[in-house]
Amino acid sequence: MIRRDMYLDHLRGFIDKPLIKVLTGIRRSGKSSILMLLREDLLSREIDSRNIIYLNFESMEHSDLENAKSLYQYVKKNILNKKKFYLLLDEIQEIKDWEKAINSFLVDFNCDIYITGSNSKLLSSELSTHIAGRYVEENVKTLSFEEYLRFKNVCDESFEQNGNPRQKIHDFIRLGGFPVIHLANYCFEDAGRIVNDIYASALLRDTIQRFHIRNIELLERIVRFVFDNIGNSFSAKKVADYFKSQHRRVDLNTVYNYLSALESSFIIKRVQRYDLKGKEILKTHEKYYIADHSLKYSLMGVKDRDISGIMENIVFHELERRGYRVFVGKLDDREIDFVAERKNEKMYVQVAYKLPSESTIEREFSPLLAVKDHYPKYVVTLEDFWRDNIEGVMHKNLADFLLMPDY
Repeated sequence: MIRRDMYLDHLRGFIDKPLIKVLTGIRRSGKSSILMLLREDLLSREIDSRNIIYLNFESMEHSDLENAKSLYQYVKKNILNKKKFYLLLDEIQEIKDWEKAINSFLVDFNCDIYITGSNSKLLSSELSTHIAGRYVEENVKTLSFEEYLRFKNVCDESFEQNGNPRQKIHDFIRLGGFPVIHLANYCFEDAGRIVNDIYASALLRDTIQRFHIRNIELLERIVRFVFDNIGNSFSAKKVADYFKSQHRRVDLNTVYNYLSALESSFIIKRVQRYDLKGKEILKTHEKYYIADHSLKYSLMGVKDRDISGIMENIVFHELERRGYRVFVGKLDDREIDFVAERKNEKMYVQVAYKLPSESTIEREFSPLLAVKDHYPKYVVTLEDFWRDNIEGVMHKNLADFLLMPDY
């Protein structure tokens, strides 16, 4: 298995701490592999393998474990000594009333618990009710560009390891970041089929079944609308108005509920707007991004006009991956794609495909120039030639921006 050190480093900081470690993320983002890598790490610390209980609840091997009681009995039977046990429980939401078993493990056994799940609402709502204040969540995303390069170096003999990242970014944009895509040398068509299967599973199991959605056709239409509007200001009313223009009446609450279900399944992520002058979070016209940009290609095909939104999607996840809280910036009547905050740090990022004209340069640079503070400001494009930095606003190629040392 190829290591994903960022996540392992985070988990190592919580080993043997009295907190449940919760790994969340869309299906096939790599949660199971990280759990197995953690198991290897624990073994390297000379922890007896008999004291590590790993269960994958999507495997037929454990299909008899259907509820909290059967899971509790299984774990109890396998705790054979008084040393600390490490419970690694994969896709825990498949177990009915799982949170009751987790709570009992904390009370009855000397154990360190790690769980994964593919639905945020399931984890956040039930954990907060039953195990309030005793868990820490780590959101596992699909591969970053840096991880993509590492995966390809290991798995693809034809991959030119010392090639120009600015050239390789184009394949990353086209293929996306689901790890399974990069464990072999797939053509674009086969990769698309694999991603489409991932999407279908996430939609069916983590959205439709989990939230008992009946109007599947409407849900799929909403997904397509969101995917088609990556990087655009968005609201549930805008969705309802769109359907109304097609002579379909859609209840606004239904739209809100379906968007919430999709977000809980990690298929989409809502990003709120932040008023830089009023210094407040706004409740309207947020944006939505998707778990991995390859989902859009697999569902809707490749279109040249989508490239700016795809680039925004990639930059958004990179900022979150590095621990920033990300907002869409509003400054009077102008918009900044991303305002990213982390502790006492902040940065501003504009994303554009190219800067072909003076009017485009003005449009992308002027909102950043209007922000009068000392924090870093970037305009990120796919161009290989550079315009001079303007009054401290830096122009970066997307590949270079993604591979920068921690901002």
